[in-house]
Amino acid sequence: MVEASHKETCKHPMPSRRCASVAALLGSSLTLIAAQPSVCLPPPEDIPEEVLRTEIITEARSPIDGELLSAAEYAQLQAQLQNPNDRETASPNVREIVFLLQLRRGLRTFIPIIP
Repeated sequence: MVEASHKETCKHPMPSRRCASVAALLGSSLTLIAAQPSVCLPPPEDIPEEVLRTEIITEARSPIDGELLSAAEYAQLQAQLQNPNDRETASPNVREIVFLLQLRRGLRTFIPIIP
């Protein structure tokens, strides 16, 4: 009679002993999965960030075309890029077109019907 009343109150089709064994099996498997500490560690051949920070960089890539440069060439290129007066300027036609486009963009804020 006790078992009959349990079947009436229990909605799932598995008997209670099976439920307990399945729950114990799932709980132990989850514990084994979560207890693997080596999953979170980086691979042993990976160089630590602290070591990489102290490393002296002897070659670099050009920010213009990605070409490999030595340290001296990279410093020279950075100096050239920092000084805007030494840069080559665009042709007068290109400068005029850029000016007109900037003027058009400024006028569109006040007159939105300009295409």
